[in-house]
Formats: sequence, C-alpha cells, structure tokens
Amino acid sequence: MNQPLSGINIVNLDHLGIVAGIIDEMELVEEVNKKVGIKTKETVSPGQVMKAIILNGLGFLSAPIYLFDTFFVGKATEHLIGEGVTPEQLNDDRIGRALDKYHQAGTTQLFTAIALKAAKKFQVEMNSVHLDSSSISVEGAYKTCQEKSQDIETDSSGPADEMKAIKIVHGYSRDKRPDLKQFIIDTIVSGDGDVPLYLKIDDGNADDKSVFVARLKEFKNQWTFDGICVADSALYTAENLSAMAGMKWITRVPLSIKSARQKISAIEDKDWESAQIKGYKIAAITSEYANIKQRWIVVESDIRKQAALKKIAQQVEKQLESASDSLR
Repeated sequence: MNQPLSGINIVNLDHLGIVAGIIDEMELVEEVNKKVGIKTKETVSPGQVMKAIILNGLGFLSAPIYLFDTFFVGKATEHLIGEGVTPEQLNDDRIGRALDKYHQAGTTQLFTAIALKAAKKFQVEMNSVHLDSSSISVEGAYKTCQEKSQDIETDSSGPADEMKAIKIVHGYSRDKRPDLKQFIIDTIVSGDGDVPLYLKIDDGNADDKSVFVARLKEFKNQWTFDGICVADSALYTAENLSAMAGMKWITRVPLSIKSARQKISAIEDKDWESAQIKGYKIAAITSEYANIKQRWIVVESDIRKQAALKKIAQQVEKQLESASDSLR
C-alpha cells in the first residue's frame, strides 16, 4: 500500500553520507566512547558528537557554535549520526560538554587512538613518517592565564601536559600574519598517503627545534614505530641528534652549521656523480657531527649554480663600482 505524500518527510544526505560511512567503517564513535566514557543519561554519546563535528566541518559551511544544530536541520541525522538523534539535541551546550570531555581524556591520546584504529583498518603502511608544524592565526584578545571560574575540572588519570592550557601568543607565522596571535599544530603523517597519525597542540611561540624530538618519541612509544622519521632542518641540532639515539631519521642539514659549509666547500670535481634527473649531480660524504656517524647526500643543480654565479658576478661588479667611486 502506497504511503500518502503528506506523510513522507524528505531529508538530505548530500556528500555527508560518504563521510559518515567512512567514520562508521573505522569505528570512530566506538573508540571515542571507550576512551571518554558514556554517562547513563546521555542521549547523544561523546563519539556521536565527534562524528557530528566532523560532518559539520566537512559541510562547506562556517558558523558559530551556537548555530551548530541549525546545520543539521533538514538532514537525515538518524541515518548520519545514530538512531534517535535529532538536530535539537546537537546544541551548543552538548557540544561544549563533549569538548570538555575530549580535553580531559587528552586530545593527543584520543587522536592517536583513533588514527591507530583507522591505520590498521585501512592497512596504511608506515615504513616512513613525516613530521612538521603549522601555525594557526587567530583574531581577538586572549588572556594569558585562566580565571578560576573558567578552570575545568581535570581527571587525575589524564596526562599532565594535556591539562595545561596552551598560550595563544605571537610567534613565527607560517601563514605570513605576524600581526596576529597564533597557536601551533605539530603533526606526523604516514609516508603512505599522508595519513595523519599524531597531532599535538603547542604554544604560539613554540620552537620546532625544542619540541620535534619529544613529538617523535611520544609517537614512537604509542605506535611502536621502527620506520624512518623525516623532518625539516629544525630537527638537526646537536642536542636533538643525541636524543634520537636508536632512531632512524632523515633531515636536511642547515648551512648555518660551520662544519656543513666546510664539507661542501671541500667536495672535489671527481666526487660528483650524475643523477638520474638531468641537470643534477650528487655527492655522498660522511660526517660525525655531534659524535654521531652520518651519511650526507649533497645535491647540485646546474640551473641554480648558474643563477648563483650570476648573482655573485653582479655583487662583484657592484662592489667594483663602489670602490671606483671611492677611489675617484
């Protein structure tokens, strides 16, 4: 028997149905509920709230948190999030309480647990991982310390560093906005598909050189990782190299180090070999910087070399003109 049209309620899935399906396949809701815990009177679990936050973030819409529930009006919330879930239940109070729970459980630990389950589910290879940091600029005024009325009651079982509020301050801005305050996101992704495996939020003025090794060690402890760690030149300091004993790593040696400049200058013509890519040459040299044996690969580009020589010639000509003027 056909149902009358007046009794049919039409709701949308859009592209969010695919996102919800992936979330269900990696069992994100169950993992979050296990780590955070569920109260008996909660109609929407913390895992379902996180699923809703992800769907909202991928919904091509930016809105304040107090309008969070309006995003789901007209959408199939029961099909997307869970049976019995309505847009009215996804209000800003519910979102705020869930965010507090994530903080108490430890955002880094929660993220890593989810990533570990997803990596195993989708068989992500981890022969190598890549570490880097990004700055997120924000607008508005931020207090340097929390008032007692704003303090969140923390769980004694959680990690101490997760409970400490980050400092939103000025620092080196990767997005070219030094006028704005910021915070830092340290991320480790897999070499296979750039899948995020680890995330840590830092102060806005955190120095990569001082935190990179700590991040790699935390990651290695949580993932039992034995592959190669890849990072930029911020990783290459004498202190970091000593701290990374027993780890496999690849990084770029900064030319600010005196021994690096000396070794590159000492490379003879016979030491260069043609690379597989036309216009490039490579030379392999050894180093024991920080009392650690290393293998350096030096790459020379013909185009960059000619450009550098041209620039040097211009500087010499400019200095010659200046000297001639002074002589006159």
